[in-house]
Amino acid sequence: MAIIKPFRFLPGIKRKDFNPDFADYTWFKNFFNEEEVAKIRLLWDDNVAKNAEVNSAGKPQERDELRKSQIIFIKPGENDWIYERLSQACIQTNANRYKFEITGFQTELQLANYSNTDFFEWHMDFGPGDVSNRKLSITVQLSDSDEYEGGDLQFMINKNIVNAPREKGTAIVFPSFSLHRVTPVTKGSRKSIVGWIAGPPYR
Repeated sequence: MAIIKPFRFLPGIKRKDFNPDFADYTWFKNFFNEEEVAKIRLLWDDNVAKNAEVNSAGKPQERDELRKSQIIFIKPGENDWIYERLSQACIQTNANRYKFEITGFQTELQLANYSNTDFFEWHMDFGPGDVSNRKLSITVQLSDSDEYEGGDLQFMINKNIVNAPREKGTAIVFPSFSLHRVTPVTKGSRKSIVGWIAGPPYR
């Protein structure tokens, strides 16, 4: 199982026969403040940005009919402060809400940019191949709501479509098997962080 950045510390989790505290998604408003968001956004570099890929038949591929956006990878090292902060959110959320067996970040964090007409169709972050060990997904809103139109992160909960919070600096954590999408951006651009927390296969 590939883990690019293991968690340094994991608290013990007390499991029961069932989990009454499960939530479809959890969010932390103002998880990153204005200064921190600005610092993260400075990492964006048009010269290294690449087209986003999706997991298709167990392999990453460009599929413009499913996902259209640009990404760069946030390297650990001098950006460890971002990983540490997000690991806190994921570990806390997992202990309180999901109680999965998790070990760390599956891949480097992605800094994503959705500009005019960009979108991500309904999908799960979990699937065959390299993504089969994903347990939690995390995204951080890095744009003010008035910087763009459309671009809503939405969850399909039963038959209901629910919009996630849009406030800048908000971190959202959810199970990687949750069905979700980003609606097309119709004006401006939306930046966000996306990452995945992995662990041993479900059993």
